Amino acid sequence: MSSPVPAAVFPGLRLGDLEVATPVVLAPMAGITNAAYRRLCAEQGAGLYVCEMITSRGLVEGDKHTLDMLVFDEAETTRSVQLYGSDPVHVGKAAEILCTEHGVDHIDLNFGCPVPKVTRKGGGGALPWKRGLLGEILEAAVGAASRHGVPVTMKTRKGIDDDHLTYLDAGRIAQEAGCAAIALHGRTVSQAYSGRADWEAIGELVAHVDIPVLGNGDIWEAADAVRMVEQTGAAGVVVGRGCLGRPWLFRDLAAAFAGEQVATLPTLGEVRDMMRRHAELLCRHMGEERGCKEFRKHVSWYLKGFAAGSDARRSLGLVSSLADLDALLADLDPDEEFPIAALGAPRGRQGSPRARVALPEGWLDDTDGRGLATTEDAVETTGG
Repeated sequence: MSSPVPAAVFPGLRLGDLEVATPVVLAPMAGITNAAYRRLCAEQGAGLYVCEMITSRGLVEGDKHTLDMLVFDEAETTRSVQLYGSDPVHVGKAAEILCTEHGVDHIDLNFGCPVPKVTRKGGGGALPWKRGLLGEILEAAVGAASRHGVPVTMKTRKGIDDDHLTYLDAGRIAQEAGCAAIALHGRTVSQAYSGRADWEAIGELVAHVDIPVLGNGDIWEAADAVRMVEQTGAAGVVVGRGCLGRPWLFRDLAAAFAGEQVATLPTLGEVRDMMRRHAELLCRHMGEERGCKEFRKHVSWYLKGFAAGSDARRSLGLVSSLADLDALLADLDPDEEFPIAALGAPRGRQGSPRARVALPEGWLDDTDGRGLATTEDAVETTGG
């Protein structure tokens, strides 16, 4: 069995008029949280499943790559999109387009990306340092989306580094701009995904604002999510890297927040079935050739800790058809038990803290930034 969780029952999450039965949000992850993966996770349990992040400029200019990411599965009843942008005009126009042309039900704004090519231009986790600019962007998005009854939320980090914290001001600005909630990743930009997430900061933000706060960082098991909510008072959690190769985590989260027994850990046979379902959904949305190629990156996450040999892993990492996948999966031992040692362990990228965050020249000289629009490029980000 996975780690026991308290039997308390937690309420769902309310974002404006949008109600989420289980207070759990799937963090957008580039190349991961496409329509196929969102459906796979949603089949496990209720939650809010957010589309891969798109750029506001790309959407406004009709960029094909951006539009290709705005694909939803027919089973998605709630369309949630994370939007990246640093120009209030572009963000406002993009929010309008999402509401009127794509029927979205929720928009999240990303101010937490730590990737150097983003922060170097003043975007992502660097932007909240400019409090005035942050307010302009949020007001533009909320103004456009509110006309259609669509709630806007934002995600951020503690700050640029320990000497340049922004999360309390960001929470106040989000509340004043009319955001429905704010999600806080308990790390600074300089930490990236290294070290431990600071849950105390999440609790401080909860006490600082009246809008719901969602906690993010180091949620590897259902018990972690329950503990975070109990310790911080957060209204819910955002899960990123913890679900890589483990979409059933959302089943466990739904059970834990409902005060029910968390399900037994899957055998390799059950994991094998999940892998097949994932590949099937990818192929349905992308075609078999591309779908199988997209599936390859997930193999190591699914098999983490299992005894599957290097030859099997290598072959699965080169799979090019569903028939080949079926043949390879048939060779896995269906009775092998889930590796207990893999529980509670970080998944996905970790890396090391950065001695210096890449920022535009003079970025830290003032905290206003009103009227400033930084350059927007396509970005990559990993949640959690």
